[in-house]
Amino acid sequence: MLKKNQFRLITNVLTAAIKLWLRTQVNHVEQLQVEIVGGDRQIISGSIPSVSIVAQKAVYKGLHLSFVDLVAKNIRIDISSILKGQQLQLLEKVSVFAELNQQEADLSASLSSTLLSTALNDVLVKLLPEYSANSKSTSWQKITIKDGLVVIFAIIDQENNPQPLDICMGLKLLSPHELSIAPISVTSNTKTLFESHEGEYIDLGSDVEIQELQIIPGNIICRGTINVNP
Repeated sequence: MLKKNQFRLITNVLTAAIKLWLRTQVNHVEQLQVEIVGGDRQIISGSIPSVSIVAQKAVYKGLHLSFVDLVAKNIRIDISSILKGQQLQLLEKVSVFAELNQQEADLSASLSSTLLSTALNDVLVKLLPEYSANSKSTSWQKITIKDGLVVIFAIIDQENNPQPLDICMGLKLLSPHELSIAPISVTSNTKTLFESHEGEYIDLGSDVEIQELQIIPGNIICRGTINVNP
């Protein structure tokens, strides 16, 4: 039977391994807390009943995340590889409950990321095909969050003639696996370039199940479950 200090050593090593793995996944994180719950026999066998992770002001591939709270249960890992100093690896799919609180300042800071700017360029081309030649010259400025609405401000350069562009989108949860983006409007100098009340639908896939989505002034709050595959 493992002695108490041996159990603490294993827990400390495992906690450090998870923190190290998480830090390798992000560019920056201000606060990171990891808590492991489980008995000595379970942990040494590579079975962890529960792990909770709280991160604040994390940056993942240029995306600025204000607050993330994750809880994963029934995790299977190769504990021997971790004790040898190797990176943490999942042996089975894990269901993770996630809570995200995203502030508009961090959303605006994310506009410089390739992931978000590319996605917005694609949206612009879809809404306004005539702007496709200028989509890459679009400078995304900031994002504001209102009740149920996200407004994105940009400057688009058309033949060396910079023009302001405002994209307003409503966000609504239709089902745990589906989002509605409606209404959608695009304006420039108060002139309406595009308007749709039908909007678009996004299928989140079977690995994502959103239970709650709040779009309130200055914040987006989302709670749900994500399946993480090995």
